[in-house]
Amino acid sequence: MQIGPKKPAGDLFGGEAGRVSRQWAPLAERMRPETLDDFVGQQHLLGEGKVLRDTIEKGHIYSMIFWGPPGTGKTTLARIVARASGCHFISFSAVLSGVKEIREVIEEAKGRMKYHGQRTVLFVDEIHRFNKAQQDAFLPHVERGTLILIGATTENPSFEVISPLLSRARVFVLEPLCVEEIMEILRRALGDRERGLGGLEVKASDEFLRNLAVFANGDARVGLSTLELAVELAPSDQRTGRALTEEVLKKVLGRKSLVYDKNGEEHYNLISAFHKSLRGGDPDAALYWLGRMLEAGEDPLYVARRMVRFASEDVGNADPQALQMALAAAEAFRFLGSPEGDLALAQAAVYLATAPKSNAIYTAHRDMIRDVREKKTLPVPMHLRNAPTRLMKELGYGREYKYPHDYPGRFVEEDYFPENLKGRVYYRPRESGFEKEIRARLAAWWKDRRKSREPGGGSERGAPP
Repeated sequence: MQIGPKKPAGDLFGGEAGRVSRQWAPLAERMRPETLDDFVGQQHLLGEGKVLRDTIEKGHIYSMIFWGPPGTGKTTLARIVARASGCHFISFSAVLSGVKEIREVIEEAKGRMKYHGQRTVLFVDEIHRFNKAQQDAFLPHVERGTLILIGATTENPSFEVISPLLSRARVFVLEPLCVEEIMEILRRALGDRERGLGGLEVKASDEFLRNLAVFANGDARVGLSTLELAVELAPSDQRTGRALTEEVLKKVLGRKSLVYDKNGEEHYNLISAFHKSLRGGDPDAALYWLGRMLEAGEDPLYVARRMVRFASEDVGNADPQALQMALAAAEAFRFLGSPEGDLALAQAAVYLATAPKSNAIYTAHRDMIRDVREKKTLPVPMHLRNAPTRLMKELGYGREYKYPHDYPGRFVEEDYFPENLKGRVYYRPRESGFEKEIRARLAAWWKDRRKSREPGGGSERGAPP
């Protein structure tokens, strides 16, 4: 199926694909799809009846942002959209260009609309690299329709694209390609005599292509570039062509390059998965996410700090040893470094995942902070004040204070809160691990005491809600 008029797309500031001979372009560029029929993947967007497919087929386009990992087709889809609508296409790199270049593009778009009646699709690669001022420069021209903006980003646009621009564009989320989709792309490249490697008589088994597709990790560009290198390294025979063997595979495949940006969304996704695996009591998943982060280059001490935080937030007094374990792991890593110290982090992760859980400390701290910030600040009750001088004693500082050690069980009924918070309960120990013992202890201490209640009621102090 051919979508829209077939004409060369104009390119400015990074449009080398329109000017460089296909013969010398990298395989990934030569194999770039030009129609929806050639496009592989993203069926959640391009399947029959899906919004983006309808948009492309009808040619009624609008500003949009393609968000997804590298090599999933963001640039290709932008070109197909422009071709479908008959718009002039300008490719613009956020890395190489600034406000000056933006103004030049806008003037060109105005002239093309005025003299040729043709709209302009401005494709901004890595739009998340534009600062606020640069993004602001697009706004009035997107609103007037001078430009149809298509941005591509690997980062969450909610954080990286300004709200006014985001509200004027439709966001489409692209997913990493699956192994079967990468294999299909590789097969097409091997069989295509015009744009691909078909003229070289390359022989590759399904096992070879699958291993290569796994290595590509959802990125079609990585898959095609690696295939091109493998073909170059494969021995050539005039009779049998080139055979892509296991030996060739070993030459071209180093370790899998894990997708990770320590300042981007994937950083937060992985640490979230790690934290939730610990909280959910799954040591195996916790070890996996720990390994993913460390192998991708995350700072091990950052992970250690997160485990220290977890020990208080999610384990707390259900297992007081958890905090000591997390701190010991951090110190062990500082002492040993990597890779020896990685084992201490793994040990702590397993301990935290299998420890009894309680967020009672976390919720107690949260509620306390809310009261500190929102409640009226009253003076410290007189009986709780220290009285180091005679004058302070005469004024009543410390008067009627009950010294717990003078009472049976080292406990005495006393009010330690200011007047407006009497009876407030923050810490509610759970029936989990050591907190079960703490809960019983508090209940015994307070069983005969009537708790002051705030409006709306509350549970007995020291007891769970």
